[in-house]
Amino acid sequence: MTPTSDVPAAQYLRMSTEHQQYSLENQAAAIRAYASLHTFEIVQTYTDNARSGVTLKNRPGLQQLLQDVVRGTQPFKAILVYDVSRWGRFQDTDEPAHYEFLCKSAGAPIHYCAETFANDGTLPSLIMKALKRTMAGEYSRELGIKVLAGQKRLAHLGFKQGGRPGYGLRRLLVTPDRNPKHILELGERKSIATDRVVLVPGPPEEVQCVREIFRMLISEKRTVYAIARELNYRGIEYIGHGPWDYQAVYHILTRPKYFGCHVFNRTSAKLYTPAVKVPKSDWIVTPNAFEPVVEPTVFEKAQRILQSRTFNKSNDRILVDLKRLLTSKGRLSLSLIRDCAYLPSPTTFRNRFGNLREAYTRVGYGRPEQFGNLDKRQKTRALRDKLFARIIEAAPSKLVVVQRTARWRMRLRLIGGPTVSVIVARPYPVWKRTIRWMVDPNRYEANFVTLVARLDEEHNAFLDFYVFARIPRKRRFLISLQDHWLKSGVKLTDLSHLVDVAISVYRGRNTVKYR
Repeated sequence: MTPTSDVPAAQYLRMSTEHQQYSLENQAAAIRAYASLHTFEIVQTYTDNARSGVTLKNRPGLQQLLQDVVRGTQPFKAILVYDVSRWGRFQDTDEPAHYEFLCKSAGAPIHYCAETFANDGTLPSLIMKALKRTMAGEYSRELGIKVLAGQKRLAHLGFKQGGRPGYGLRRLLVTPDRNPKHILELGERKSIATDRVVLVPGPPEEVQCVREIFRMLISEKRTVYAIARELNYRGIEYIGHGPWDYQAVYHILTRPKYFGCHVFNRTSAKLYTPAVKVPKSDWIVTPNAFEPVVEPTVFEKAQRILQSRTFNKSNDRILVDLKRLLTSKGRLSLSLIRDCAYLPSPTTFRNRFGNLREAYTRVGYGRPEQFGNLDKRQKTRALRDKLFARIIEAAPSKLVVVQRTARWRMRLRLIGGPTVSVIVARPYPVWKRTIRWMVDPNRYEANFVTLVARLDEEHNAFLDFYVFARIPRKRRFLISLQDHWLKSGVKLTDLSHLVDVAISVYRGRNTVKYR
């Protein structure tokens, strides 16, 4: 495309933490010069400042550009970018090509202003562009290797490498020879490259709580679930004023940093790929790196207790212990298993036997009518999985599924758009033939666009679907069939409309109050 008159164009600027060549000002100046030479008029600017070019998900500027282009509402006919690397250092060269194709198909081709080739579709330009994309991705890979090597060297010296300190600990900024400077607050980073970070005990009340957790495990033989429940009962808040749960307590009981040992490289997530466990032989372990919160002997006792409950037990041994619990209590339940000091967590039963019902069957417990609630939960999970499959099938190129983790349920992410939480509302009998639906929001997803899918009374199919800009409630709540609260959402007549509706409510949620 060779413009002969002023053509409206957008410019896209991206800077991560690289050298001055890629400052936003330098990029903008080079683009202005190109625009003047080729008679473009810059009418809109999209910016990603301090953003990595390896993935799309953390680049709101590029996401917004792609959204505008796909909708066909953009006021420009071309996109000006400094060079191929500013468009992205994607590890799969097909990904930047896909985004570029979307723009070109919508009538807004990309011009790389600082490149020596013209992006005109000719064979030489296609070859050069493919080579440049590969080089951009390789730059990130090589940089990652160098950064990891530097992190390992500092970890050997006992300095912390990024991440939050954890409950009961704080990050202390120190000089290279460990002279203390000041405590770093949440979100605060060091400003001098030569400064280092070590962990120190946090506020006295948090330190005392950590020691109390170890005491309850060792002296009182409480389970991890029971400890979390006791802390919540006492009104002790976890990080971010949240409640305690299994993962929060288990983290404290199993992390060597609480007895002063620094462990680095337990997992690897290079270039924003999913985290994978690293073999223990490759861990960087530095004893006596930090001031301990608990004594090493106390930590070792805790590990022996936790391992005796799960790690060293065969399936047969676990079933023997489960039958022991049945004999002593006369029944089995999820809460009884959680509170039993000699049994592993319910998650272990699911991993070993598929589900709790199978474990119950193997020890000769239960009649079919006793498993009604368990069967409903399993049916709900299956329907939820089918719902995700239906949504993806309706718009395969517009969204992806983000797999669940310890604290996150499976959810959806729109390509170039917001993340969508999915809540299945189950029918709940409240009195005689009166039915309500239980909405159980996840506090970690409170600010996500949320799809609420209500099941019918038989738990066989979905009754209806509503999209909400957010559900900031902290506790589960009940709604009726024609609940007034539903009017604050948008009812979906077809799942294929989810993407458009989700984007619409996401954009308008700053001007609309949702109850």
